Amino acid sequence: MYFRRWEPFAQLREMQRDLDQLFRGSHAAAGADQDDGQASGRWMIPLDVADLDNDFVVHASVPGMSPEDIDLTVDHNVLTIKGQTAEERNHKEGEYVVRERHSGSFQRSVRLPEALDVDNASPRYSNGVLTITFPKVEARQVKKLSVAPEGPAFPAA
Repeated sequence: MYFRRWEPFAQLREMQRDLDQLFRGSHAAAGADQDDGQASGRWMIPLDVADLDNDFVVHASVPGMSPEDIDLTVDHNVLTIKGQTAEERNHKEGEYVVRERHSGSFQRSVRLPEALDVDNASPRYSNGVLTITFPKVEARQVKKLSVAPEGPAFPAA
């Protein structure tokens, strides 16, 4: 018996892939790749983003990765998480009944708020979850300057 996970939009994605493949020549010339990420080996990692009292925390699920294989960058307040997982090729006989684990390269970007201390961010990786904590900086207060009179503005004649 063959079990297949029901996905309500699977047929629409298949139709989109077929149309993209039909018009691939014009898209390839423009450098566009319009698949859902699986045909090209790219996939999206799930993220949770929490705005806490003193911190801004990003949790990313990247199971099976080693910390050295995860590339984190922050550029103009955009956090980008990149990596690549190797495809398992040790399946010798038969066919998969269910295959949901992704392999290949991934990239995910998140715009961060302005009031974060990016230099003191602390990324940690444990049990397949990457946690990046950004401390918040205190909001800049408007500082009022007072002008003290020192003497007459114009010398006496």
